[in-house]
Amino acid sequence: MSTTASIASTPEPPYTAVIFTSLRTPGDQGYARMSARMEQLARRQPGFLGIDSAREGAGITVSYWSDDDAAAAWKQVHEHVVAQRRGRDVWYADYVVRVATVTRAYGPDGAR
Repeated sequence: MSTTASIASTPEPPYTAVIFTSLRTPGDQGYARMSARMEQLARRQPGFLGIDSAREGAGITVSYWSDDDAAAAWKQVHEHVVAQRRGRDVWYADYVVRVATVTRAYGPDGAR
């Protein structure tokens, strides 16, 4: 994912959040390159709103989408399907995907 630390700027809710929590296998095996490519590709998809990602042991990546249909369409993009398969076969010891509707969002200054 992106090397610049920042928090995604999202619109007023509601919108969809796809929460991907993972445990990696040892070694890179092309993971960093594919991760950067997936972020680049996701940013070009209709309905993409932003992304937050962190890894310290367990990794958590949250992508934000205008609605469930946009999130579901991203899951079907061919290059993303290839990355998902490689993730299951090589990069992840375990993972879970959760899809949620964001109904409230706020930060230190109130609405986010």
